Amino acid sequence: MKLCFLAGANSIHSKRWIIYFAERGHQVYWLSLGIRIDEVINNTKFFLLKKFFFKPLRPLFYTICLKKILSEIKPNILHVHQVWIDGVIGALSGFHPLVITPWGSDVLIGPKSKLKKPLIKFALKKADLITCDGENTKTAIMNLGIPSQKIEIICFGVDIEKFRPEAKDGDLKSRLNVNNSPIVISLKYLEPIYDLETLIRAIPVVLKEIPSTKFIIAGEGGEKEKLINLAKSLKVLEVTRFIGKIPGDKVPLYLNFADVYVSTSLSESGLAASTAEAMACGLPVINTDVGDARLWIKDGQGGFIIPIKNPRILSEKIIYLLKNDKERFKFGEMNRKIIEEKNNYYKEMDKMEEIYKELIN
Repeated sequence: MKLCFLAGANSIHSKRWIIYFAERGHQVYWLSLGIRIDEVINNTKFFLLKKFFFKPLRPLFYTICLKKILSEIKPNILHVHQVWIDGVIGALSGFHPLVITPWGSDVLIGPKSKLKKPLIKFALKKADLITCDGENTKTAIMNLGIPSQKIEIICFGVDIEKFRPEAKDGDLKSRLNVNNSPIVISLKYLEPIYDLETLIRAIPVVLKEIPSTKFIIAGEGGEKEKLINLAKSLKVLEVTRFIGKIPGDKVPLYLNFADVYVSTSLSESGLAASTAEAMACGLPVINTDVGDARLWIKDGQGGFIIPIKNPRILSEKIIYLLKNDKERFKFGEMNRKIIEEKNNYYKEMDKMEEIYKELIN
């Protein structure tokens, strides 16, 4: 098949999706709005749609560029990741079959904007098929007037061979200067939607019970300076490692180094990829009650589901898991089995390949 993807080149999820189909021998074309890829992918041709200087006319400019490229490459499928603004441009191109994959906030939060809502609805209605990775996201799409039969749930999936339980890395312990301390980790972007403030406010309470605990906060974002200053003011910066973005191939190393994974998100589509990866590595997880968390995480058996913006309850659950080794390991084993059975990257992409074939036929 000739598959054309319109997706941000800075997205690891899009990249993994694209790599799968390129490695399967399909001819893949990757178009990105204003962002270059950082490496060459075999069997893939990349197109950069450069940023247009006059912002109000960007959608029109991008649509013209997209139509021109599509007329040249003549793909079998156009698959757009994210509705806003890529999905709108894909819909304006008039190309079919058109697949659109919302990522979450674009349909969970985006329609609250009076400007975005009609354009999001327009794009979704123009799509021949919509895929999403969560029941909550599917419901949000249906609430925009899209029939359920037009929507397929396809998880981004976890590479269960790459993300699996492994022994802790001794070199990493030295680099992070954590000795044999219990480790709590978060892999979320440092943005308001992920509410890392709640995690930092929970740290002093955890330290009163387990003073040796260290906290790894990975990722970059606009709130980094604010969060560092908060950690300083609470006198917990010394035990908190702001390590920046972890290279994709190193993420399993860091997850296996940790004892507990925490997600304090205020909104998610389905189950967050980082949470699924932590579960695949055999970690117990503490997750806010958002998205489809309750469908994936068995509260009190694989981890804990907690209210949003509640540092007190978060600290209680962290302390419980760090003090109860047997329970922690048992939770992690259950999580690994759930991901193996229900969120396997290869199985999900196999399902998508069959869907592409059906659309073409």
